[in-house]
Amino acid sequence: MESTPQTLPRDSWTFSPEINAEIRRAADTGIYDIRGGGAKRKVPHFDDLLFLGASISRYPLEGYREKCDTSVLLGTRFAKKPIKLKIPITIAGMSFGALSGPAKEALGRGATLAGTSTTTGDGGMTDEERGHSEKLVYQYLPSRYGMNPDDLRRADAIEIVVGQGAKPGGGGMLLGQKITERVANMRNLPVGIDQRSACRHPDWTGPDDLEIKILELREITNWEKPIYIKIGGARPYYDTALAVKAGADVVVLDGMQGGTAATQDVFIENVGQPTLACIRPAVKALQDLGMHRKVQLVVSGGIRGGADVAKALALGADAVAIGTAALIAIGENDPKWAAEYTKLGTTADAYDDWHEGKDPAGITTQDPELMKRLDPLEAARRLRNYLAVMTLECQTIARACGKSHVHNLEPEDLCALTIEAAAMAGVPLTGTNWIPGQNGF
Repeated sequence: MESTPQTLPRDSWTFSPEINAEIRRAADTGIYDIRGGGAKRKVPHFDDLLFLGASISRYPLEGYREKCDTSVLLGTRFAKKPIKLKIPITIAGMSFGALSGPAKEALGRGATLAGTSTTTGDGGMTDEERGHSEKLVYQYLPSRYGMNPDDLRRADAIEIVVGQGAKPGGGGMLLGQKITERVANMRNLPVGIDQRSACRHPDWTGPDDLEIKILELREITNWEKPIYIKIGGARPYYDTALAVKAGADVVVLDGMQGGTAATQDVFIENVGQPTLACIRPAVKALQDLGMHRKVQLVVSGGIRGGADVAKALALGADAVAIGTAALIAIGENDPKWAAEYTKLGTTADAYDDWHEGKDPAGITTQDPELMKRLDPLEAARRLRNYLAVMTLECQTIARACGKSHVHNLEPEDLCALTIEAAAMAGVPLTGTNWIPGQNGF
């Protein structure tokens, strides 16, 4: 007698094993999940764009024999001393506290070797970071942790953080196990007590107040330092326009793939917009105000290689900033620590519990023994190499498109592989001249 065929087990897409595991974790603990990093869900990104290159209708530049400039000047609107960088790639703000002292030193050394800038982060400026960073941007955050006018004057630029891509509208976290005596002293906090940063500045509530705050900072620094405004990728057109109205020299735009030291997972995955979706609205705001290239645009959030850099510049950015990629370059999530990541219940490439302070690589920790594992000199060399490769890749693409400066890349050099990416980037779908959403179609 023939047996009845059995229906194969099938996982639910809505209630996947990962979703089920999170439901069980929440039911067991009664607290939301906290982690670091950026969004892990797949969203339209730079991989969905391609460069067209040159042949007959466009004339390419010859290899390494014809110059392709990569320099960028940030802060040309009002600052007496704008920042000149050799490459259009900067290091994003990451705090001492979230990162170890050796990690911050490595970032400063590596950025200096590459001819670019690095950025402080929540919690203030350390002497080591200032000493090893030729060009250092000082973040001015809602928490005001570690802020003092002397450090503002020691910086080469000031970045007022209004929003962050991983958590636009939300504040930061630094759990007690990373609040050492030094971190506590810098932030004027008790040792070992969880710290939560505010989601908005305590002394202004809108663009008119922000304009007053910018003027205060300019007076403190004798109008020398460029003033950046950092916004999360939520409403990029209006936020960019208001930042310009308030007097910003530079707008830093951070998409949802941008990382964070620690926040709620539900925030990281469900708030904000992909970086790709944010660039063109921000550029349009600058163009509508007649300020494109006069107020510089720095884009961050998921930048990984030179092609990403070139695509961001082609869409209208002046430079990009990297955070997570820089940490990976200096040794974060390195597979050589695979056995120790396994002991923590994870794998090297998936490790995101930066808030716990147990990082085997010695980067997102304040544990003295773990910090010894990171050699700042070797880590700086690796970062310099990575930045050099990204720059060469960007130059290679720019030359192939016939450009003598990476800023000459333009949307006309791009096409999109998907309808979503074409609509977000405002470039034609591959093989067509159709830009979704334009001319009523």
